[in-house]
Amino acid sequence: AAMIVSGRARICATLLLLSAAFAGSLAHASSLVDDQDKAVETVRQMFVALANDDADLFRSVTSADFYSFDVGKRFEGDELLQVVRKAHAAGRVYVWTVKDPEVRVDGDTALVTYVNRGAVNDATRVKELSWLESAVLRRDKDVWRIHFFHSTRVPPE
Repeated sequence: AAMIVSGRARICATLLLLSAAFAGSLAHASSLVDDQDKAVETVRQMFVALANDDADLFRSVTSADFYSFDVGKRFEGDELLQVVRKAHAAGRVYVWTVKDPEVRVDGDTALVTYVNRGAVNDATRVKELSWLESAVLRRDKDVWRIHFFHSTRVPPE
C-alpha cells in the first residue's frame, strides 16, 4: 500500500531532522570551546605551579614524558621547575600572564599559542618582559596535560 504523506508531515519531519543536526553541531561546538578553555587553564596552572614552587601541581598538569625548550635549553620532567626554584632562591620573582591564547584541538591533542606578558623582579628592579610561547597538550582520560612547552623571549624594543 502506498503511503501518502501530507505536506505538513513532511515539513515536521524536515524540521525534526534539522533540529537534531543543529543540536548535534551545538553540542560539538560547546565541547570544543570547553576543551579549548580547559587547555588554556592547564597552561595557566603550570605557571601557578612554577610561581609557587608547587611540584604536585606541576606534575598534575604535565605528562609523565613532559619536556620543554626554554632559555636556550631542553628540560625534562621537573628540571624546568628546578630552574625556577633556583631563581626564586636567588631572589627573583616571576610574573607570567597568558594573553591572547589561540587554541587548536584535534581529538586528544591541543596546541595552545599565546603571548606571555610578565616581569622578572629582584631586589633592585622590576623588568617587564614578554615571551612567545606554545604548549602541546594531550588529553589523558578527561584531563589535559602539557606534553611539550616552548618559550622564546621577545627582544626589547
